Amino acid sequence: MSDTIGRVADSTGNWVDRLAPAWSRPYLRLARLDRPIGSWLLLIPCWWSAGLAAIATHAGLPSLWHLALFFVGAFAMRGAGCTWNDIVDRDLDGSVERTRSRPIPSGQVSLAQAATFLLVQALVGLAVLLQFNGFAIATGVASLVIVVIYPFMKRITHWPQIVLGLAFSWGALMGWAAAVGRLDAPALVLYAGSIAWVIGYDTIYAHQDREDDALIGIKSTALLFGDRTKPMLATFYAAAVVLIGISGLQVGAGVWFALGLAAFAAHLAWQIVRLDVGDPDLCLAVFKTDRDAGLILFAGMLLDAWFGRT
Repeated sequence: MSDTIGRVADSTGNWVDRLAPAWSRPYLRLARLDRPIGSWLLLIPCWWSAGLAAIATHAGLPSLWHLALFFVGAFAMRGAGCTWNDIVDRDLDGSVERTRSRPIPSGQVSLAQAATFLLVQALVGLAVLLQFNGFAIATGVASLVIVVIYPFMKRITHWPQIVLGLAFSWGALMGWAAAVGRLDAPALVLYAGSIAWVIGYDTIYAHQDREDDALIGIKSTALLFGDRTKPMLATFYAAAVVLIGISGLQVGAGVWFALGLAAFAAHLAWQIVRLDVGDPDLCLAVFKTDRDAGLILFAGMLLDAWFGRT
């Protein structure tokens, strides 16, 4: 089989294309393991929440076991979510240039095979979830409602990014729930801030497909905002920074948290300045830098938790 067969249009030259056995590639692509940025963006709010809880409880550092579980769980559940999304969107994906080469619309994987793979990934996610306390387990299960309905939102509203924000920010609740066994105001405020961040970065991502989406009737904030995208991004990113800052104040965070938040804010401002919504490749490149923004903030949280442990 040629190395080019089955490649997804906007993800080439990755480790899946180069190294994975041919039989596994369609499944790895279904799980988006050829483009792990989404898994990182699902993981980061979990780590933020664990870091915030460590600051609040003067624990020194978050539980390394919890951080590792969140890492595995984020990749498993992002893969399951993407597989579900591809099952639901299989006809729409076939009408969009960037997505028509995905495994289901291109015929590399049957619907039954995709459903089986979805179940396997969900079971891995469940095995991870069961390692936490009962409250965290219940909190994690509650997120499934949002995950299930998300793929349908782009058919209904120009704001599917809000629903994605609800889903991708759920980790901002999970880290706190795993560490403390309940949900308190700082976790809820962090969750709200993460939602604002997700709306911003996913608007950037959605600009890649703006023309195709308009033709086939898919709705998004990219289409809604249009030429007003930059000021709207500034609004949502500012809300994210303010809300995350409030969550830090609520737990008594100090200078390291503030420095991390300032660097996070500067990175988001740089994104807005650099962005050209008419350049799909640049939109993707800018979107991918949100992993760096999130990790910068997490580093600030870790330093604050460590130096504020006494």
